[in-house]
Amino acid sequence: MHEIVLLLKMLIATPSLSREEEQAARVMRNFLTERQIAYREKKNNTWAQNRHFSPSKPTVLLNSHIDTVKPAPGWTVDPFCPHEEGDRLTGLGSNDAGGPLVALLATFLHFYDRPDLPFNLVYAATAEEENSGIDGMSSVLGELPEISFAIVGEPTRMELAIAERGLMVLDCIAHGKSGHAARDEGINALYKALDDIQKLRSFRFEKESEVLGPVRVTITQIEAGVQHNVVPDTCRFVADVRTNEFYSNEEVFRIISALVDSEVKPRSFRLNSSGIRADHPFVLKARALGIPCYGSPTTSDQALMSFPSVKMGPGDSARSHTADEYILKSEIAAGVERYIQLLEGLQL
Repeated sequence: MHEIVLLLKMLIATPSLSREEEQAARVMRNFLTERQIAYREKKNNTWAQNRHFSPSKPTVLLNSHIDTVKPAPGWTVDPFCPHEEGDRLTGLGSNDAGGPLVALLATFLHFYDRPDLPFNLVYAATAEEENSGIDGMSSVLGELPEISFAIVGEPTRMELAIAERGLMVLDCIAHGKSGHAARDEGINALYKALDDIQKLRSFRFEKESEVLGPVRVTITQIEAGVQHNVVPDTCRFVADVRTNEFYSNEEVFRIISALVDSEVKPRSFRLNSSGIRADHPFVLKARALGIPCYGSPTTSDQALMSFPSVKMGPGDSARSHTADEYILKSEIAAGVERYIQLLEGLQL
């Protein structure tokens, strides 16, 4: 515990905003080097495998991210200076996702020399999770051995997220014709956009998930017009779409495109809904231990994984991206103990 808390304090003291994680990656690599653990690297991503890795065994991935968002307004302490007060450790990235990152590393170290493990372990500390960057986990997946199952470390209070919503952002443009507002000329693109927005507000996707609920479409931005007396010929609006496991992002895009008159352009199809079947051995073991299982409304690197995965880690997502973000050292210790308990003797 002393070593991994010290590592977390070093990470807090090392600014690692998305796409600026070079120094944090070096901190992780130095930690592994000091323990004579071989690792591989690609850009700001670092990964290692257990000493007795065998191609004949299934492989479990332990993954979390080293990058953070920018400090939110309102910090009362320096966000890059770890502030320790009793059990509480405050600093940017302490909760999201420094706590899960070091807890999974401690778990990896616990099993590292075990020759009798029924599975392999790969530990990956990856970059660009907060901005869904292409040089993070997605750039590493092709370099890893075949993965049978993954634990993605995010602050979930060590509850088990067995499904996660996908994310798709749509840029929409309603087209009209400009004219003089006083003479009621032209075709008002703003009105056309409002008609489409109402269609999206009232539309219900047929398939609803037991754990994630329905697909949700939320309009988050709108822009139109150049001055008060000119009918706008274009109106732009943005839709934030959160998908469930029954629909791919591409399928939802096709449905929305057919529903509205506006031009619809997706920013990306990459972040699909993800999850794991209810009878997976890890899920069954978690349920037997009384660990709550739920569907997560937020998106993580889990969305990039085509293999079975769960999201689980110490800390609380309600603290993420907030001023005076913190984690409890006791949460990290309990998280390591729980990870070990769940992996011990796991048969995949």
